[in-house]
Order: sequence, then C-alpha cells, then structure tokens
Amino acid sequence: MLLCSSVHRMNDLAQDNTQCTETGARDEVRLRVLRALEANPELSQRQLAAQLGVSLGGVNYALKALVERGFVKADNFRRSDAKAAYLYVLTPKGIVEKASLATAFLGRKVEEYEVLRQEIEALKGELGSGDAAESGKGAKS
Repeated sequence: MLLCSSVHRMNDLAQDNTQCTETGARDEVRLRVLRALEANPELSQRQLAAQLGVSLGGVNYALKALVERGFVKADNFRRSDAKAAYLYVLTPKGIVEKASLATAFLGRKVEEYEVLRQEIEALKGELGSGDAAESGKGAKS
C-alpha cells in the first residue's frame, strides 16, 4: 500500500509540474539570458540564441520582456566593423530578478530530483521483488 500511495503522490506531483512547465521553461530562458548577458553584455541576439540553444525569436521575445520590465537596459554602440549593435546591461532590478529566478529554478530542480529519487526507489523495490519471483519460477521448472 505504501508503494501505491508513493506512486499516486508522484503522479500528483507530475501533474502539478506539467501545469508549471510552461512558466518554468519561460523563467529558465529568462534566467539563462540574464546570466549570459551578465557575463557578456555585448552578445548579439543571434549569438545568445546559439549559445543558449534557443530560437532567435525566443531570445528576442525574452529580451523584449526583460527590457520592458526594466531588468535589462539596451544601449546602442558601434562595433569595430562600424555596424550598429546593442549592449545589454542588467539593471539593479535585473540583478534582483536574476537571483529570484535562480532561487525558483533551484527549488524546481530540487523538487524534480526528489520525485525522481522516489521513483527510482520504487522501481528498485519492484525489481527487487520481481527478481525474487522470477528466480522462484526458474527453480520450480
């Protein structure tokens, strides 16, 4: 019975996680963008997209939202090849947001880890009792 309640609890957590997946994925992209820009404010959107493994449109969408909310400031500058570019600088609000997103991200990953750990233990238990049943069947033959 304990195994069944654990499985039901894992299923409930999985459903809750599914509902939060979209928000979590969006927050993860925002966090990754903020971290990358903090390390290198001169990255272009194309470079960010390649570095993060996200579509160019996804990076553009995330950057627009971050700029609109005041987390990132976009300044024009001229590159050495005389092309116009942007310098993306985290604002003080952006630094606080990055910390908040990182805290939430860590919390989600710890919860995911705990669910996976419980699932692994449940599977080990199933395999342990399955091995005994199979070895018993083999002995009877």
